[in-house]
Amino acid sequence: MSLALELRPKRLDEIIGQKDLVDVFKKFIAMQKLPHSLFFGVAGCGKTTFARAVAKDFGLDFYEFDGGNFKLEELRKIIDQYKNSLYKPLIFIDEIHRLNKTQQEMLLIPMENYRCIIIGASTENPYFVLCSGIRSRSMLFEFKTLKAKDLEILLTRAQEKLDFEMDDDAKDFLIKSADARSMLNLLEFALVLDPKNITLNNLKKLRNGVNSEGVSQKDTHYILASAMIKSLRGSDVDAALYYLARLIDAGESADFLARRLVIFASEDIGNADPNALNLATSTLIAVKNIGYPEARIILSQCVVYLASTLKSNSSYKAINKALDFVKNNEALDIPNYLNNNHPERKNYLYPHDFGGWVEQKYLSRNLKFYESKGIGEEKKLLENLDKLKKK
Repeated sequence: MSLALELRPKRLDEIIGQKDLVDVFKKFIAMQKLPHSLFFGVAGCGKTTFARAVAKDFGLDFYEFDGGNFKLEELRKIIDQYKNSLYKPLIFIDEIHRLNKTQQEMLLIPMENYRCIIIGASTENPYFVLCSGIRSRSMLFEFKTLKAKDLEILLTRAQEKLDFEMDDDAKDFLIKSADARSMLNLLEFALVLDPKNITLNNLKKLRNGVNSEGVSQKDTHYILASAMIKSLRGSDVDAALYYLARLIDAGESADFLARRLVIFASEDIGNADPNALNLATSTLIAVKNIGYPEARIILSQCVVYLASTLKSNSSYKAINKALDFVKNNEALDIPNYLNNNHPERKNYLYPHDFGGWVEQKYLSRNLKFYESKGIGEEKKLLENLDKLKKK
């Protein structure tokens, strides 16, 4: 058994860090009421360990699945074993974001009926990668990166258990190894080199440098991604490439990065340069099929283009205004001639019969949501509208 598994906490009281979440789940357990949950956060912050501890403290049978190799039939067999019982199994799905749309939808009925308790874990934000049905049936809990003081506690536990010596430089190097799993793995093989004394020299033989996403830094998965997007929005090519490199070096998945670029291409560039969305979408398809290390080149090409091209958030602002109006006002009556089920549909003016455009009201009151920036291809769209109406 690896050192990381050997020192894995078994109960919530043994969990290091995540104090607020520990308190919340202790209350759930005390009330014997456990919700479907989605755990998200960077790798190595203890999501799987936490789920196991919850099952142990609640007294539930624990079944673990990998989202990348998930088989629905296996889940059905497990649920069927409990169909005549008040007892429910806890189903843990690691990397739940890897489930396809059909697999996600097949979870909805057992979740709705509470035939089991589902806990999913992901390194990605559930709002971006999971269907609304799963999100609406679950509580979402963000796991924070373990701090240096948390890892120091874990390191002390390991030292007490294994009885070895370690100087301050070696200790600091281990703590900056980024996460609990990475730190313990490094420690385990350093003990192979010398079972009684951990030295900085031996640690560096096993790992040339500390992980760039060391826990002593405040930058996280989400902050780096946000910094990259803001650099793209500010048209700073080199800054965007720097944050892209940081994310790649930290082990961020290529498809996560590509999805952020697709969103950016529509939200911040839009119709000022419609080719941006085409390129970003092609990037998403390409990196899914190619993967690292070559995916870095495709991502770089896309980032350079998105940072360099014209920007417009007109479409983004327009839909937000429209949604705000819809949510805060009564629904407008649809003109009868636009309704195919109304006798007045015969009064509908078919634009193609009038050369492509004819004056006609499509809303029962005048509304204005879209304000063009008047740049790039967006300017041409305005000119097209003007030509149509003049014609």
